Amino acid sequence: MGRRSCEVLEAGDWRDHTIVLLHGWPETSHAWVPVMELACSRAHLVAIDLPGIAGSKALRGDGTKAQMAHAVHEVITKMELGQVTLVGQDVGGMVAYAYLWEFADISRCVIMDVVIPGVDPWDDVLRNPAIWHFAFHAVPELPEILVRGHERPYFDFFYDLLSHDASKLTSEARSMYAEAYAGASELSAGFDWYRAFAEDARTNQSRSRDATPAIPLLYLRGEHESGDIDTYAAGLRSAGIKSVQHRLVPHAGHFPPEESPGETWRMISDFAEI
Repeated sequence: MGRRSCEVLEAGDWRDHTIVLLHGWPETSHAWVPVMELACSRAHLVAIDLPGIAGSKALRGDGTKAQMAHAVHEVITKMELGQVTLVGQDVGGMVAYAYLWEFADISRCVIMDVVIPGVDPWDDVLRNPAIWHFAFHAVPELPEILVRGHERPYFDFFYDLLSHDASKLTSEARSMYAEAYAGASELSAGFDWYRAFAEDARTNQSRSRDATPAIPLLYLRGEHESGDIDTYAAGLRSAGIKSVQHRLVPHAGHFPPEESPGETWRMISDFAEI
């Protein structure tokens, strides 16, 4: 099969329907383990470390979500995966959105807990002072200077602030994530995802409405996540996505795969008709 472009966690029978799982910042593919443990008897699951961090640290690119989507596509192609539902949470959701437009080789797509650059309500999110870290992470070099050596407490701030039940993000998992981003290249790779937002927005706003994706999309948010889910779904429809459903994940804030893995899997599997 050859070398894959990104490192993956894999569970379940490859002959079943495949769910490809993309994590967000500041996490790794490990964020999907609670869902994979519940789902592996019914589906084939492939969780990918995004380019630049953890097992994919050698693949740091420019941070644009289109480039990252191409890396995901290489995994799907080299693993010869068929009947794929692509699921992305946080930054992984931005990558999944880019994938929708770049490729037509998946059956369904799920985007979770994220605003898409250039897609409503993107401008409102940028103006929200509570989302200060978008601008901070985009500053060249300064985030690395201030965060390096303090990854665990810095990441803890976001886990505690954005989750509904912070205990679901275990100390073991938090330490694993901090270690995954602790290298100079890995820490910068994560911040590069933010530095690329302006380019991502330009790309998304320039996509041709003459070739809009027909792939069904499910948009999920934790029920305790801030923001009106109807607004996010309307933005996706206005951007040209033809089939958009949306639901709230019970008992979860920003991290449903860890806070509410059972409900997260139920919604994904119902949508994927598994």
